[in-house]
Amino acid sequence: MEKRQGLPGTARLAALLAAAALIGTGVHLGADTLRRDPAPRTPPEAAAAWVGTWTASPVAAAAPDGPVGSPAGPGGRTVRNVLHTSIGGTAARITLSNLFGTAPLDVSSVTLAVRAPGGGAGAALGTLRRVPFAGRHTATIAPGELLVSDPVALGVPHDGDLMVSIHTPAADAGATTHPRALQTSYVAEGDRTRETSGSAFTFRTPSWHHVTAVDVLTSEARGAVVAVGDSLTDGSASTHGANARWPDHLSDRLGGRYSVLNAGISGNRLLTEDRGPGALDRLDRDVLGRSGVRTVIVAVGINDLLRSPEAPPAAEVVAGYRRLADRARARGLRVVGATLAPCGGHRDCSAAVRAARTEINEAVRRGDIFDAVADFDRALRDPDDPERLAAAYDGGDHLHPGDAGCARMSEAVDPAAL
Repeated sequence: MEKRQGLPGTARLAALLAAAALIGTGVHLGADTLRRDPAPRTPPEAAAAWVGTWTASPVAAAAPDGPVGSPAGPGGRTVRNVLHTSIGGTAARITLSNLFGTAPLDVSSVTLAVRAPGGGAGAALGTLRRVPFAGRHTATIAPGELLVSDPVALGVPHDGDLMVSIHTPAADAGATTHPRALQTSYVAEGDRTRETSGSAFTFRTPSWHHVTAVDVLTSEARGAVVAVGDSLTDGSASTHGANARWPDHLSDRLGGRYSVLNAGISGNRLLTEDRGPGALDRLDRDVLGRSGVRTVIVAVGINDLLRSPEAPPAAEVVAGYRRLADRARARGLRVVGATLAPCGGHRDCSAAVRAARTEINEAVRRGDIFDAVADFDRALRDPDDPERLAAAYDGGDHLHPGDAGCARMSEAVDPAAL
């Protein structure tokens, strides 16, 4: 059963939100700019701070009638994004992105709500809130920019579902999305942001649109752990809608002591751009720019090897790990590195790839790159054929772990290393 945190007393909540307003509200951010939160200016007895509870790395601009599945009519459309929280809190703020847009993004209304029990597009009774930006309910986001909302008082549940509903009055000029969300979100014609019923949301989308982060005000979580990775972190072979990616399992294991933010992008590489910028290039945006981050888990690199004939030597991947770890540590973060899981049997996993993977994993295990190691290779491999995933963990293509494999990956992360 999910745990729900009630709202604090009126006086304390007012103090918390006043402090939250000082931390950052309605802030426009350029694509290369970090959101650097100052120390939380909350009363000493509250000890509350902003910590990310959910994130999705923006990947690309979707065509207006692409993944959403319904054209925007004269009244525009509303996308109701379903997001799963890692920790709870007493207030929330959201980040909208027009990173990949080619024109200004006009937003006429945004709401936040806890999802009604039983799923679907309906909001739980009494939880729907309008989300302002610098005190206004409308906003325009320039191409390549982000916008952080004002804080909204809401009892955000730990390990529960939120819904961020966004009305755009015109067809999107390339909506910034995270495809392959493994979560169904909903679309309606016109402005349906303030409707608690989900009956108007007759279209579905497998992508998250516009929203890239949700932070909560909390005095309980110690900070955030960000998992930066590729399709294995994005959860490609895990069950749709089950929140069974390995970062989800790790969040369950941590029980709210830390949030776990998933910065995985399917097809992503460490060194070069493929599907989204390489992990080195998006470190500032997707890791260092997250609220309350204390630790980063680096689980990327296999796609660099699989993209033959452009695959770099193993030494270049190891050097990339060092650069990433050094940059993260320079910002005070702890860095955990993951070994590359077996890929034997996958169509692109050649003998050269397997040899490079072994060389990289040996370098990671030596312990002079990262502060700690999560050994996904040893956790997932078949003891009788170490170059392949164990059958129980194989999602079917000999590269991506299924639900059991994702759970096993989370067990390879030592909570003490965080």
